[in-house]
Amino acid sequence: MKAGPVPKHIAFIMDGNRRFANRHQQVTTAGHQFGYYKLLDALEWCLEIGITCVSAYAFSIDNFKRPGDEVDMLMRLAEEKLEELLHRDLVERHGVQVRVLGDLSLLPASVQAAAKRAMDSTKLHTRGILNICFSYGSRQEMAQAVGKVQDGVMSGALCPDDVSPNDIEQHLYTEGCPPVDLLIRTSGETRLSDFLCWQVRHAQLVFADVLWPDFSFYDLLRALLQFQMASTHLKSLQALPPAL
Repeated sequence: MKAGPVPKHIAFIMDGNRRFANRHQQVTTAGHQFGYYKLLDALEWCLEIGITCVSAYAFSIDNFKRPGDEVDMLMRLAEEKLEELLHRDLVERHGVQVRVLGDLSLLPASVQAAAKRAMDSTKLHTRGILNICFSYGSRQEMAQAVGKVQDGVMSGALCPDDVSPNDIEQHLYTEGCPPVDLLIRTSGETRLSDFLCWQVRHAQLVFADVLWPDFSFYDLLRALLQFQMASTHLKSLQALPPAL
């Protein structure tokens, strides 16, 4: 596998936790617990292969529309797992910087604090990045980025005629990360669900017909093989100049 091109940035839409729990006659919380541990597995697989940036769709802004008790459960679980992540050997051993991306102001104060601790504790790590997209929406991310560019124009720091896609990109949550090379969505669904829509514009998209907790190393290898088979075409797209 390493003989071919290896993506620098891989993104996961971790779909199927609730269906996994139902299939195994367990409570919804258990499905999300299994999903968290699968993310740790996937992160380690990626790092061992040489993929240094991993983004995971953990909770979308639209998820706030779910029943209140389910949202409360997910918030408690997020706080617990963010704290647990700091004590994982995986993060220290691989020098992983944890970044929580999204509109964190929408989260309970305790979850915001846990996210800040995770980011502050790993901010000096330089060998890998884990982007946990939580309270995230791509449309909102792009709208905020455009708003910041507009502020620059209004203040005189930017000339309107010189505004480029790069100016917008510098204000995205993922600033400093390479573009997504490969996006994998599990559960068989074939949509992006407002996830990293700017960043995946030239990515290989793989829709795996497996629930996220069942996602295996071999599923990852199959997706990487698809990426490698398409890499020449993807490189030609990435070489095109950006345009607004």
